[in-house]
Amino acid sequence: MDRRHAETLDAADTLASFRDAFDLPPGVIYLDGNSLGPLPRAASARVERAVREEWGQGLITSWNAAGWIEAPQRLGAKIAALSGAKSREVVVADSTSVNLFKLAAGALSLRPGRRTIVIESGNFPTDVYVLEGLCGLAGATLKVVDPDAVLDAVDDDTAVVVLTHVNYKTARRWDMATVTAAVQAKGALMLWDLCHTTGALACDLNGVGADLAVGCGYKYLNGGPGAPAFAFVAERHLSAIRSPLSGWMGHAQPFAFEERYRPSADIRGMLCGTPPILGMTALEAGLDLQLEADPQAIEAKGLSLCRLFIDLVESRCAGHGLTLTGPREMRQRGLHVSFAHPKGYGVVQALIARGVIGDFREPDIARFGFSPLYLSHADVWDAVEILRDVMETRAYAAAEFATRAAVT
Repeated sequence: MDRRHAETLDAADTLASFRDAFDLPPGVIYLDGNSLGPLPRAASARVERAVREEWGQGLITSWNAAGWIEAPQRLGAKIAALSGAKSREVVVADSTSVNLFKLAAGALSLRPGRRTIVIESGNFPTDVYVLEGLCGLAGATLKVVDPDAVLDAVDDDTAVVVLTHVNYKTARRWDMATVTAAVQAKGALMLWDLCHTTGALACDLNGVGADLAVGCGYKYLNGGPGAPAFAFVAERHLSAIRSPLSGWMGHAQPFAFEERYRPSADIRGMLCGTPPILGMTALEAGLDLQLEADPQAIEAKGLSLCRLFIDLVESRCAGHGLTLTGPREMRQRGLHVSFAHPKGYGVVQALIARGVIGDFREPDIARFGFSPLYLSHADVWDAVEILRDVMETRAYAAAEFATRAAVT
């Protein structure tokens, strides 16, 4: 296998033209879109227009004239189109953590006779932290179990099972349809965290019968740092679910200014405070770009990039202590690849110094994301060649790469 093999794969790439839609720094191979997507070129102009024209000139009239007030539902409908949901089932608001809190609490409200939440060990820490806090407030029990024991842990007291569809470290992918059906068969609700799914893998929330889901806007959707997140509630639950954050935007008539809370019976009931319009403007640019691509093609190319990266690292970097962490079977994984190494942090920092940007996850994981809209197979080849040099020269052992930065 040589670089010509990668170039042959790129010659058949139906998504290649999307690369020009991103403002990527020259000389950089960006393998961290699974943490923060790059800047879509359209986003800069969209945000500037929102600042200069809508805010600067329209002032408060832009809530109506520019459609600011409808932004949570409008963007939600676009995410719904990417996720196999109905437009009226998704809303954009808050952060993933806040939406997880709202939906998990909402699940308890839908299953009042059940007081246990089940989650897997090894999940993204904030999911566990949020549910710990919720259970402390609600008098519920959080059951954290090994992934292999999740389904067996669901019993008559389980209100909801919370799982991340694609594990943030290993990229292991749950079988969404099978797990959802098994959980629901025991009378519990299924809440999916789609942070490493939406925009990366083809997803069909209604097709699998999902109850609830959350996800972020700043990874594969390229919405910018701190971009608003989204919440999905299956239509069958909308009239009964209750959010614990009863802010005015979740009211049935926010501008009636009633003195007591009367929740909206539709997806707006998952809103709380005023929408962050500038963040939503940037996210909408990323969503509009994403909607131009076929989700099946995105997943297929992403898995092809992952397969090539794994093959090249294991062949060209053999003998240097890099160990694949996560599934080898492509159908069981998402679009990032993790290799463990005792000096994993130094490896990542040495790569960044050479223009290949990935990230590090404790305790020893060098993690690389493969966003299909702007990466090529040739990029993968070039990145592995740089990694091979880093390993052969032991550049990762340099003192400058030993001190941990605040963000790894």
